[in-house]
Amino acid sequence: MVVNPGDNIQVLFSTKTEYPLPEQRFMLPVNWKRYHLSQLINTALGLSQPIPFDFLVRSQILRGSLEDWCNENDIGTESILEIEYIFSLLPPSRLSVVPHPDWVSGVSYTNLKGQDTFVTSSYGGHVRFFDAARSSLHSFRAHNAPITSLCIFASNGSQESISEDEETIIATSSHDNTARLTAYNSSAHSSRPVASLHLHTAPISMISSSSSTSSPKSLLLTAGWDSLIGLWDIKIPSSHEVPAPQSLENEGASRKRRRVHQENEEREVKRKAPISVLKSHKARVTSVVFANGEGDEKNVHRAYSCSLDSTIRSWDVESGVCLNTASFSEKPFLSLVTLNSPSLLVASSTDRTMSVLDTRSSSSSNQISSDTISNSSLRASLSQQGTPSVLAPSPVNSSHFASGGYDGIVRVWDIRSTKEAIASFRAGESSNEDKTNGKGGDSKVLALSWDRGVLAVGGEGGLDIWRVPEGTTTSR
Repeated sequence: MVVNPGDNIQVLFSTKTEYPLPEQRFMLPVNWKRYHLSQLINTALGLSQPIPFDFLVRSQILRGSLEDWCNENDIGTESILEIEYIFSLLPPSRLSVVPHPDWVSGVSYTNLKGQDTFVTSSYGGHVRFFDAARSSLHSFRAHNAPITSLCIFASNGSQESISEDEETIIATSSHDNTARLTAYNSSAHSSRPVASLHLHTAPISMISSSSSTSSPKSLLLTAGWDSLIGLWDIKIPSSHEVPAPQSLENEGASRKRRRVHQENEEREVKRKAPISVLKSHKARVTSVVFANGEGDEKNVHRAYSCSLDSTIRSWDVESGVCLNTASFSEKPFLSLVTLNSPSLLVASSTDRTMSVLDTRSSSSSNQISSDTISNSSLRASLSQQGTPSVLAPSPVNSSHFASGGYDGIVRVWDIRSTKEAIASFRAGESSNEDKTNGKGGDSKVLALSWDRGVLAVGGEGGLDIWRVPEGTTTSR
């Protein structure tokens, strides 16, 4: 079937937003695009302030004209197109830039005791806190080697917590083969180290926490270059659970002084051992995350990991068993996130692609159910010019996520529109004066945090803060 430019087609609109139209059919020119359809909806609704809408045709975002879509999908003008309209993602706008003396490897935009706070970790081993006005609140040195990532969880006031009620736990991972737990008091802007985590024999790629409110306890996962994954709680032990690392021989005087100071500190900071060790990967584990447990009880004990061995694995962290493995050909993975949905994962790889996987199992069993991950789970594949080094899910939309690349560009994606990003911006971009003086250039993106309409970007350019507003409707 061929649709010609002068043809018309019947369209029936629907929406899950708070702006529904009365059910009626519209006869529309097939050369209409998103802008024309959005104008029609606004006019039909009689809105005093225009609202930009995007349009889903059979779960695909309309990127060209109705004619283009019909011809690509072999749909004739005798058909009735059912089109859902959703809120458009408004163009991102920069809020501020916070310079750092070294690369920002981790970032979290969070609310600590009622105060919006940006927390960053860096290659210099420091963790820094800033308020919404970019004013420095506190900083401390967590490691004597580069920090690779951080995660945060507030004290729950239970006996499980190693912090006091007014404190928040900051967990960091490092190239020094350890992770650290530090208690931060947001009222006094003070911090104290409380535990160090010892398992890995190589640098730790990342550390992540169980963020689900349905999780029965506070847990951590660490992913190591040694192909191991560690599972941890945040209880403080009464005594050291692992022996102290052996001192290196032939150290210089300055390193000896630093080690003496560190050993004095270690007398107060207890060394923790993992609850269990997850073994299955054959190469460096680059990312590990807990499943999104909201609305799905079995996901409370589920986790996912990806590796340079070109696999994505699902785990039962309670039993320590690898449930399923999805193997890909020459696709070393760098980052992995769960979307704002119990079943969707996105993983980025060195081949400059991002794979969207649906983990819903098609089988039923009386045994403990497990998500099925295999090559057939691949739902979509997206590609970009720069290597996507880090990902962040939208906090409100189960179809949106952001990627940060080694080319310095942050892209916002909708998994229903796989041909191109729906928005993008260059992070850490230098001023025109700097570019003229030869000081400009691309800044690698190493960390992302997206919450409450704010996308915080960490990398070579320090901390870059952007407004990325979304509608309140979650489309599935």
